[in-house]
Amino acid sequence: MVETHRRTVRDLRRTNRTTVLRKLYFEGPLSRQELGPLTGLSSGSISNVVGELIADRLLEEAGTVDSDGGRPRTLLRVAPDSGRLVGVDVGETRVRVELFDLTLTELARADLPLPADGHDVQRVVRLIAEGLEAVTAGESRPLLGVGVGVPGIVDASGPDGAVVHGQTIGWDAVPLESLLRAAAQQRGSGGPFTDATPLFIDNGAKTLGRAEMWFGAGRGARNAVITLIGSGVGACVIADGVPYQGSSSSAGEWGHTVLRVGGRRCRCGARGCLEAYVGAEALLDRWREAGGDWRAADEEGALAELLAEAAGVTGPDSAAGALLDETAEYLGAGIADLVNLFNPERIVVGGWAGLLLGPRLLPAVRTAAAAYALRHPYAQTSIELGRLGPDAVTVGAATLPLARFLETGGTGGTGGTGRTGGTGGVVGAGLAGAESGAGRVALRDQTEHAVQPKGTAR
Repeated sequence: MVETHRRTVRDLRRTNRTTVLRKLYFEGPLSRQELGPLTGLSSGSISNVVGELIADRLLEEAGTVDSDGGRPRTLLRVAPDSGRLVGVDVGETRVRVELFDLTLTELARADLPLPADGHDVQRVVRLIAEGLEAVTAGESRPLLGVGVGVPGIVDASGPDGAVVHGQTIGWDAVPLESLLRAAAQQRGSGGPFTDATPLFIDNGAKTLGRAEMWFGAGRGARNAVITLIGSGVGACVIADGVPYQGSSSSAGEWGHTVLRVGGRRCRCGARGCLEAYVGAEALLDRWREAGGDWRAADEEGALAELLAEAAGVTGPDSAAGALLDETAEYLGAGIADLVNLFNPERIVVGGWAGLLLGPRLLPAVRTAAAAYALRHPYAQTSIELGRLGPDAVTVGAATLPLARFLETGGTGGTGGTGRTGGTGGVVGAGLAGAESGAGRVALRDQTEHAVQPKGTAR
């Protein structure tokens, strides 16, 4: 009976810490007097919890405000320097690693290019490890966790952690979590990242979706679809404030829904996938087949040249313009499928290619989606561009350890294994609570560089 009582008291204490931390994180700064009615906790509970969190250096004072006839009230906020978070984006052409403080202000960044021959597993693991060393060099604050976004399906149901099934990049049941922990062990424990650091791995489209739901275009929506359009195409489906995972965490592979039976060959090996028509790699292939050419060495530069040519040539014979118009119709048809299947209140077009193409294509995409979708659900849906920039995947990846930190009342980032792929409950709680105050995190600096110095505001 005594042990049961202790567990109950401990659980209640952690729940109260979580409630206060989350309220201050998403709606702060707030005074102690404001926290009471906002959290439903008594003034005594607020006093005790705030005292604990200040003693743990998780909260700090943030000025004062006048009160009605009494002493000024002290404002409280989550202390940015109480810990560090890392987000990793395993992209199509590079591995990006970013270090953040607890308020997701970027402190350092490393961009490590992938060679033309693709995603060799050991090379990717080495680049992630090198990036982690680069951004955490000299860092004395505790590392609360590392989140990694990858192009593939992530299954974390087994005993050895996250396994990645990346059909388009040649990964078949790659035990990425165990490989990263082994790499950390081999490199020693001289830095903040060790084999005991909480590690979270999820699909890149889903990490982007979490970022847009917490801090961007999805904020305030309970039912939404956040799309990622890059070299490949994916989506994060949000149902009642929680990311929908499916039975084995593979939900959201929107790019591999069939748009045209017997159509173009997709990178996954099937024919007619949406990705084979609207993904950046496929779009550039179609432009080449239409006689187009470009000078840029990468897909982003080539896509920019396609847009420039379409803007500079008028008339119906413009191959570039006609190609983009056709792409808008394909994308609109794909979005209509999302409207009919999920009845979202909001669809967000994100990913580096989606953001680049969006200003040119979005009006035509909306027209096509309206033509292909059922009228009633389409009338309840808005289609918008993402707001967080092309590196939103790394922000979303960093929200994975951040969600665990908040969910555990600031005690869950000190060691152990972060479960991934199926963590809808932890992250979903964050999405539901991020509606009112998350917009205070500044939009991202989109400057490209190899290693970004500390102190850059997000």
